[in-house]
Amino acid sequence: MEIFTGFNLIILMVVILFTGIVIVQQGTVAVITLFGKYTRIMKPGLNFRIPIVESIFRKISIQNRSVELEFQAITSDQANVNFKAMLVYSVINHEEETIKNVAFKFMDERSFMQALIRTIEGSIRAFVATKRQAEILALRNEIVLHVKDQIDETLETWGYHLIDLQLNDISFDEVIMRSMAQVVATNNLKAAAENEGQALLITKTKAAEADGNAIRISAEAERTAAQLRGQGIALFREEVTKGMAKAVQDLRDLEVDDYLVAFSMWTETIKHMSEHGKGNVMFMDGSAEGLQRSVNQMMGMSILKDKNAGKE
Repeated sequence: MEIFTGFNLIILMVVILFTGIVIVQQGTVAVITLFGKYTRIMKPGLNFRIPIVESIFRKISIQNRSVELEFQAITSDQANVNFKAMLVYSVINHEEETIKNVAFKFMDERSFMQALIRTIEGSIRAFVATKRQAEILALRNEIVLHVKDQIDETLETWGYHLIDLQLNDISFDEVIMRSMAQVVATNNLKAAAENEGQALLITKTKAAEADGNAIRISAEAERTAAQLRGQGIALFREEVTKGMAKAVQDLRDLEVDDYLVAFSMWTETIKHMSEHGKGNVMFMDGSAEGLQRSVNQMMGMSILKDKNAGKE
């Protein structure tokens, strides 16, 4: 009987010993109470507690946690704004005072989450209520900074801190969205029309510049050609004059009458006109008097030239 009693005692001690073993998972801490009063914190790993007397009040995760939010706010001009956001938060640290705040500030995790979500939604609603609907889309970063400034201190008293707040989607009621789409479409049409007008203006300007350059180049080319033609005619006349002067001088050296040179010039002129003229008929005075008159005119021109040369 005594042996059986001793065996039972050993079994009881073993059971009590095993019930006192507590394994805390990595990333969590356990809050221990003694008869319902906080005593200590168990860190990750193998821990021991006094069976029956000590109990695990709560296991708290010190890892980052996230929650998605979806709510509505109203702007100062009475426009409904729909928000979809993601909140990332965690316990500040695993120090004793922080863990005590996390464990005992709220009755349970559900109460804490409700308070956290409502606080963030209230902060965003208060900010949006001071802005107009047209301003909201451009104030995404300002909304996030406002929320962090407003709730960081409150979360710290609860033992948490806000890591990130992402506003994934900001939308308006369907009527407002259609109105905004019409405004965007109108602006796009105006921009397209302005761009087309500018492109047409540029095209016409470049075409006008090209025409002006072409006209200027053509005028310069014509002027150059005219100059060259004038220079060619002048050189031709100069060479003809030199040739005629030399021919006259040669005839005089040979004591031949200048009349022969004048007659030769007259006949060569008639020949050139007949060969290169565009007409079919050439009228001329072929009588003896007419021929004599032409020769006398050419001789007069030669005599006048000699007089002028003598005066020089």
